[in-house]
Amino acid sequence: MSDYEIAIIGGGGAGLTAALYAGRAGRRTVVFEHMVTGGQIATTSLVENYPGFADGVDGFELAQNMLKQAEKFGAEVRYEGVETLARSNDGAFELGVGHSRISARAVIITAGAAYNHLGVPGEERLTGHGVSYCATCDGAFFKGQDVVVVGGGDAALDEGLFLSRLVRSVTLVHRRDALRASKVLQDRVFADPKFSVRWDTVVEEVLGEDSVTGVRLKNVKTDAVSELPTAAVFVFIGQTPNNKLLHGLVDLDAGGHALVDLQMRTSVRGLFVAGDLRTQASRQLVAACGDGATAAIAAEHYLAGNTA
Repeated sequence: MSDYEIAIIGGGGAGLTAALYAGRAGRRTVVFEHMVTGGQIATTSLVENYPGFADGVDGFELAQNMLKQAEKFGAEVRYEGVETLARSNDGAFELGVGHSRISARAVIITAGAAYNHLGVPGEERLTGHGVSYCATCDGAFFKGQDVVVVGGGDAALDEGLFLSRLVRSVTLVHRRDALRASKVLQDRVFADPKFSVRWDTVVEEVLGEDSVTGVRLKNVKTDAVSELPTAAVFVFIGQTPNNKLLHGLVDLDAGGHALVDLQMRTSVRGLFVAGDLRTQASRQLVAACGDGATAAIAAEHYLAGNTA
């Protein structure tokens, strides 16, 4: 007999929701999380766009409540990282966890994706206090204020256009002299009077004590250094999917995200991927939770023999 019926790798919103549904279905369920349960949401001081909380909710508190709810219905949480994943000859999965080997009949991977950081002084300290990687999540906190967007691709312009509906001005900081974004997005940005662009420029430091007050900028061609007051810095320089376990096992898109169907099924039977690690994810907590529920339901059907 396998150690578990369903193993979930990743304890963010998607993983904890999957654990809740799997536990309520009576399946022997384990969640592996090598950092803090709740994922990125646990580091967010105020979540205003999760349904049911009209005044917002503390991200860490929300994550802890998700954890308690999953545990209430029997899910086991182990604070360990999964180092290897392989399909066994009997169709189950073998997970390498430290010096142990754990088996599971079905696996749901919700390991997410990490936002690429600038790696400059002040960035990490002020994350959640003016430094953000999600305009949809945090833009409303800066209504009527001046903000900075870093990046030159579709994500940076798309999120910047979202911000322009809320803020007083958007300064786009890009390290090159041309944008990489699609032409339609560039046309919209250049036509928006709230936008200005700092070409050939990088952020060298995020300024502020308890919250962001500005950025120190450097022109990469002239080496000129300047400071720009701002209430927030939104960073959109790509994501790195946490897909180490998936390489050579399932089909991935060009960005390294798992290709799944509407039931979160991968190209390997019994293996599901949900949340930010899957292709075309919206990178929103509510969507990740929905993915987790869908994956758990699909895993239940798989274990019950109701799907191919």
